[in-house]
Amino acid sequence: MNNLNSLSDPSLHIDKRIQVQDSKLVLQNRLRLKTTIDCVKWLAMQACAFRGHDESSESSNRGNFYEMLKYTASINENIAEVILENAPGNAKYTSPDIQKEILNILATRVRNKIRKEIGDAKFCILVDEALDESNKEQMAIVLRFVNRDGFVQERFFDVVSVDETSAKTLKKGICNVLTRHNLQVENMRGQGYDGASNMRGAWNGLQALFLKDCPYAYYVHCFAHQLQLALVAAAKDLNSIVNLVGVSPKRHMELKNIKAAELADMLASGELATGKGANQSRSLQRPGATRWGSHFGVVSKLIEMFTAAQTVLETNGAYNSTKSFKFCFLLFLLNEVMGITDCLCQVLQCKSQDTINALDLVSVTKCNLQKLRQDGWDAFIGDVTSFCISKKIDMPDMSAHYKEGTGRSCQQNDNITIEHYYRIDLFNAIIDFQLLELDNRFTERTTRLLVLSSALNPVDGFKSFKIDDICSLASEFYPGDFTQVEMGNLRRQLKLYEYDVFNNPKFQNLTSLSELCRRLVETGKVSIYFLIDRLVRLVLTLPVSTATTERAFSAMKLVKTTLRNKMEDGFLADCLVIYIERELARNIDSDSIINDFYSIKNRRAPLK
Repeated sequence: MNNLNSLSDPSLHIDKRIQVQDSKLVLQNRLRLKTTIDCVKWLAMQACAFRGHDESSESSNRGNFYEMLKYTASINENIAEVILENAPGNAKYTSPDIQKEILNILATRVRNKIRKEIGDAKFCILVDEALDESNKEQMAIVLRFVNRDGFVQERFFDVVSVDETSAKTLKKGICNVLTRHNLQVENMRGQGYDGASNMRGAWNGLQALFLKDCPYAYYVHCFAHQLQLALVAAAKDLNSIVNLVGVSPKRHMELKNIKAAELADMLASGELATGKGANQSRSLQRPGATRWGSHFGVVSKLIEMFTAAQTVLETNGAYNSTKSFKFCFLLFLLNEVMGITDCLCQVLQCKSQDTINALDLVSVTKCNLQKLRQDGWDAFIGDVTSFCISKKIDMPDMSAHYKEGTGRSCQQNDNITIEHYYRIDLFNAIIDFQLLELDNRFTERTTRLLVLSSALNPVDGFKSFKIDDICSLASEFYPGDFTQVEMGNLRRQLKLYEYDVFNNPKFQNLTSLSELCRRLVETGKVSIYFLIDRLVRLVLTLPVSTATTERAFSAMKLVKTTLRNKMEDGFLADCLVIYIERELARNIDSDSIINDFYSIKNRRAPLK
């Protein structure tokens, strides 16, 4: 009777039993693989190493990947039943090749997301190269574009190892990456590099080679790089004092200890208030010619740690110079000038910055420097005087005759006072030099492309709006993006746009071109003024700085360290994409990675 009941129950048939067992096996395999994927993703997003020195089962530390698997198993019994020693030998999913395969799938999905974001939009390339830990030349490629919602995006896309840094080699590497992801050079509308000759050369530089293939891929020299060059020229006399303190580990530690003792005394006497993050121990860092904003930070800290720095330098010849009024005067002047330019430096490193707003900020910085020159002397000399009195530094008599050199009469060129020397020959001269450097570095201000682009600027109630300039911008610089019929329609749209948008409260108090682009999308007016929107997006695509590529190299130092200096190029590129664009990687579903993993080749263990 029991056998008869078994035959009549379909769920007890052998084919159903096998099917149940297969389904259970698939779920176990997927759970095991999902655990591996989660560990790989987390380690990559935190720039952590995967493997350990000894990964054997007897090792007390099997490396980050295995230790994370063990920790995951310790807090989840279901996972503990299917991974590591409880996993079948042909489906453990823990080998280095499996880790790299999963990492590549994840990185590919991140790049595909970026490619989908770009869609049919025009894009710009930001490129720079640097040596990695193994002294291999690596070229970072960043794509700048405007997404469908009107937001300017700068996405790290790839890093390519190059044998040499000639323009032809760099172009070949870039074209290979673009072609691999179906990005056409003809859709390139901007190039952003530093000032190296192999990049910016007008005849054989990288920008010239791309211009031959696409005449609308206009080159813009990195604004932040230009500003840094101007600051380095102004602060060249600062390095000697800072290097004397910062180079020696003994002086470096002595400076920190003295400053810590100062802080303790001031806290005990009530001169300083306590608080979270306040009064932290600091030291002087050496300013770097390529480290943006480092000079202002050094000057500010040297003023803050002045007494401690003097104590460290007591046995050095540089001590006497720090006791002079002239040194304090120059220190405060550099702090004042660089404080003005530092605001510009920080803004230029924002991803969403546009060229029009950047040039306006350069103009504002120049105006502030000019205002300091004309009206800032009295307040400035008052601050220097108060500082010198507090540090017991002798003050000169400003009305006395200034003696140059050793004081011999043959060396005196003009009969000038000390105040005249400090105000005219130092204060005004240094500010003028900084203004001249800014004028020389930011010569793009005079180019017709950027002058015409400023007609689209919505700042101050569309004050710069000129229909003729906007039409000239489209016809002269972007003829491939507008047909002859669209050129005529553009003028008609601009006339309607002027009447409609200027009086619309939703378009008042706009601060940048990128904000205008987003507002057109939000209000739905992009469907009415689609030609204007197209032109705005083309201008926004122009690069401002290569800050994103510099950040990629900072990330590369975290990923490819001294202990990981034998990383393969593909593995390095995948790790960097996931680490830098981790907000995209974080949203990728593990099940989709499992499906990709299963479809690449035949697997011994079933996953579906």
